Amino acid sequence: MKKMLTIGMIAAAAAASVAFAQTQVRVGMAYDAGGKFDKSFNESAYNGALRAVKTLGIQEKDFEPSDPSQVVQGIRAFATDGFDLTIGVGFNNNASITQVAKENPDLYFGLIDDVSPASNVASLTFKEEEGSYLVGYLAAMNTATGVVGFIGGMDIPLIHKFEAGYTAGAKAAKPGIKVVAQYVGTTPDAWNNPGKAKEIASGMRAKGADIIFSAAGASGKGLQDYIKQVQCIKGNQLPAGVKFSSDNFAKVPKAAGYAAACAGNTRPMFFIGVDSDQNYLGDFDGKPGTMNHGLTSMMKRVDNAVYALISDVKGGKFKGGQRVFGLKENGVGYAVDQYNKALITSTQIAKVEAVKQSIIAGKITVPSK
Repeated sequence: MKKMLTIGMIAAAAAASVAFAQTQVRVGMAYDAGGKFDKSFNESAYNGALRAVKTLGIQEKDFEPSDPSQVVQGIRAFATDGFDLTIGVGFNNNASITQVAKENPDLYFGLIDDVSPASNVASLTFKEEEGSYLVGYLAAMNTATGVVGFIGGMDIPLIHKFEAGYTAGAKAAKPGIKVVAQYVGTTPDAWNNPGKAKEIASGMRAKGADIIFSAAGASGKGLQDYIKQVQCIKGNQLPAGVKFSSDNFAKVPKAAGYAAACAGNTRPMFFIGVDSDQNYLGDFDGKPGTMNHGLTSMMKRVDNAVYALISDVKGGKFKGGQRVFGLKENGVGYAVDQYNKALITSTQIAKVEAVKQSIIAGKITVPSK
């Protein structure tokens, strides 16, 4: 009897194991230009999938195309292998996701940043303009010159939403502010051209911009590198009509290198990160307590959207069609952490939070173009 019970227990355990293997959700992630670890858009999507691996017990597999022509083959490979869900990260993957989804109506697909016409594709889009409005508001409250910049990646309507929100937020906080904007390019290469972004940043500094927001994917590293190189803007380099009107960061501790390079009549320069929390990238001396050059980051919570979609599939609640993530849905926001807490005052946070609630309540309408 004891032996039979043991055999029965082993058989039951084996059956349970087989059942688990059969029901475990498998997710394929097809990334966009810039790669999985771009410290921005793609990496945020990856983090959402990684969270699902850890908390939902799903399996995840990556595909990073070295050439755009490979995308459809990679997505089709996931479908051929019977993956429960395949997610295309970025609007550039729309055509491929749509094509393979129509070929496999019994499987589920996800698309980030664009809308697919296929009924078995969940299209996850964001109100980028809402988060950008908040960081524009913060930029305006902290600029010493009254000039701020915006660097877009590819010149497309999606990135125009970032620019429109940023500009509107800045002007709401400081009506007389000047916003200068420029795009890296008009092709997908614009997402991965830090050299061009660095060149644009230099030109914006010459126009007096001391805070620059970049929505340019991996190209944003060029802006960060430029600010690391110059660190500040000098009074004798300001263009005609521009002068210092404030010094919000006079009491923030400065590293020796900054003090030496930026002595005299100067003000610090800052970048505003995008998609992921990039504040830490402004910690040039490895000491969060000293001057950090990442003022804040416009958080585009692709990770939350990806996790929510995987969770729906895991729970048998997948639904095709468009799903929009804004401030109300915790799809966008701004970052405050150990790296910038000395830069943004509690009074400023209170003002931005009030603006945020007004947007959620519909009292403020944020433009998207």
